[in-house]
Amino acid sequence: MAVKYSIVVPVFNEESVIDEFSKRALEVMGSLREPCELIFVDDGSTDATFRKASALASKSAQVKAIRLSRNFGHQIAITAGMDAATGEAVIVMDGDLQHPPELIPDMVKKWAEGFHVVNTNRMETEGIPLKKKLFSKIFYKLINIDSEVPIYPDAADFRLMDRSAVEAFRQLREQDRFVRGLTSWIGFRQTSVQFNAPERHSGESKYTLRKMVKFAVNGITSFTTLPLKAVGIFGLVVAAASFVYAAFALYEKLVLGITVEGWTSLLVGILFLGGVQLISIGVLGAYIARIFRQVKNRPLYFVQERAGQFEGDSK
Repeated sequence: MAVKYSIVVPVFNEESVIDEFSKRALEVMGSLREPCELIFVDDGSTDATFRKASALASKSAQVKAIRLSRNFGHQIAITAGMDAATGEAVIVMDGDLQHPPELIPDMVKKWAEGFHVVNTNRMETEGIPLKKKLFSKIFYKLINIDSEVPIYPDAADFRLMDRSAVEAFRQLREQDRFVRGLTSWIGFRQTSVQFNAPERHSGESKYTLRKMVKFAVNGITSFTTLPLKAVGIFGLVVAAASFVYAAFALYEKLVLGITVEGWTSLLVGILFLGGVQLISIGVLGAYIARIFRQVKNRPLYFVQERAGQFEGDSK
């Protein structure tokens, strides 16, 4: 029987929450009254996450599990799940219960109205530090200044995609993936559903400050050339200021006959310009690194192990 809904759940060291998530997700799947599949994508967990997912797959034909050969990152895990999903509609969500499964019926209703992509927007997230909220607001402000497509603030990687949108998404094989941006970039008829994200059921967030910064840099360099433009504009401003200062120095010397000994100002100027040049090289390097990774054309991920019945498997 053809699958109507695929629920893709990337997980990493979520052994403490996977049972509760599965219970709630399966209840929602039952309420949809259509053939469903629940696909866990274990992104190289070091705990019992995959073992628990495999046990669930052995008990229910609706549950499947994929174990990647190592930790490839959240965005790659989402991609792996979407590659494996066979449903007419694919719902991607996190397994920490900050994406409530009970919201899925509302997303399905929007899909039934003719929308190809149903995004979700967090109105409020319980237990999130103020600095993380501030970081998020600054990130979306920056990326939307010069983005190819609008990236919605407070968007979550919790969305429903029609099969046509999924097939379009699967053609995008960028190494440095920013799924929220890619989802906007493919177009199609999109809408959003708002929700309040509860605190994590258990465990700790896997997004450390380092990962958040990496995620932000990846998103900005994927969908905007603003850093390159900013460096160029800053360079023009510095150059203009240097010409003004040079003209003033010549005026003092030739007209006023004043000679100013400025070793300190000279040293400060050299250090300042040197810093600007190094920052500029760093910005260029970020874009060149993306090109370098892309031209190697490596596979996005490798699957080490699977549990459950996948399409094409012998029965």
